[in-house]
Amino acid sequence: MFNIGDKVVYPMHGAGVIEAIEEKEILGKKRKYYIMKMPLGEMKVMIPLDNVGDIGLRDIISLDEVEQVMAVLSDDTSKMPKNWNRRYRANLDKIKSGDIYEVAAVVRNLMLRDKEKGLSTGEKKMLNNAKQILISELVLARGIEEQAAEILINEAVQ
Repeated sequence: MFNIGDKVVYPMHGAGVIEAIEEKEILGKKRKYYIMKMPLGEMKVMIPLDNVGDIGLRDIISLDEVEQVMAVLSDDTSKMPKNWNRRYRANLDKIKSGDIYEVAAVVRNLMLRDKEKGLSTGEKKMLNNAKQILISELVLARGIEEQAAEILINEAVQ
């Protein structure tokens, strides 16, 4: 169970801060929800408390883990399927996992591939989404601005 003020990650959406825990009636059913504020885009997300385990909501990473994420970003590319469809599905599964290291690997691999060969429209969108997820967690974990987090990522991936 999370509390108000906790910094958490919602897989596929990114990191945010729990602002409130409220009971709401939606479609005739009363449920309790975490109200999570996302640092990027000032968006708010409602997460049903009874779905937290299924969704994979987790605490944000520590400063030590930030360094490990930076190491993943600066690593060499890992093997990716040559077929773009298989590659896209494999990367999507990594992002859906909610594992920050997997998301970092997707960002690294797609950024490097973009430099070498360019990306399809779908992969460009995926890179942008994965990067936003990574940026949102770095913003909260390190207490930095969005632009500073993006610079960190860009500098790590060379």
